[in-house]
Amino acid sequence: MMRPPVVAGQFYADTRSALLKQIEQCYTSQHGPGTIPKVKIGTRKIIGLVSPHAGYIYSGPVAVHGFARMAEDGCPASIVIIGPNHTGAGSGVSIMTSGKWNTPLGEVQIDEKLGEEIKRASDIIDIDAVAHAYEHSIEVQLPFLQYLFDGKFKMVPICMMLQDEQTSIEVGDAIAKAAVNKDIVIVASTDFTHYETQRSAVEKDKKVINKILAMDPSGVVRTVEREGITMCGYGPVSAMLQAAKNLGAKKVELLKYATSGDTAGPMAQVVGYASILVSR
Repeated sequence: MMRPPVVAGQFYADTRSALLKQIEQCYTSQHGPGTIPKVKIGTRKIIGLVSPHAGYIYSGPVAVHGFARMAEDGCPASIVIIGPNHTGAGSGVSIMTSGKWNTPLGEVQIDEKLGEEIKRASDIIDIDAVAHAYEHSIEVQLPFLQYLFDGKFKMVPICMMLQDEQTSIEVGDAIAKAAVNKDIVIVASTDFTHYETQRSAVEKDKKVINKILAMDPSGVVRTVEREGITMCGYGPVSAMLQAAKNLGAKKVELLKYATSGDTAGPMAQVVGYASILVSR
């Protein structure tokens, strides 16, 4: 099965040359790291990453802070990407365990063995390609990873419609169980507050970010639900944190926070973005 790109030409450029240029502009943006990274043979301490998934013009400069650090850390064998389900299609928690994903930068092979092991570790996760067919939250992460690591990594996509505390913890536990002694990074794809004033977005997002920095997966879900925060991927973030804790994570760093009002110019209503690193 080949999963084609569905938001190329919308969220990011639809040709290889234009997309490479667009990614490089994210790095050199005033809100980006400032320089284009070079991939190193690192010590592989990174376990997890929170990364936004809006159009590159809005969230790209924030997202590349995390990918720049991944370049320094070295290429992992597999990358599990967990994203929220915006479309409402498919199962409550959906994984693909075979096939490839395609973007203008080429193909990425699904790690079949790791995907099957994650599926076996939890009854709540279904093998289901329908949820992934038109969902952008996972796809948007791939070109950034391909830019750095080309065809040197495999991936496992997990799409979460159910994002309650119990589900999120169970998904995290399943990933950790399958990932023991494996070289992986878990990317949690999410934007934060949606379409509120700059002040409101910053205040609300800070509350959730504090729970992430405290490595509190349950606290992330409870804060979003209690405060009515319109963060779309809190379940994936909670699952990533749970998995990372089980895999020995000790350190969480906020690399960059900004809103669409910061990156694309002042606007009455903004969306919040953060790049947050979880490492050993």
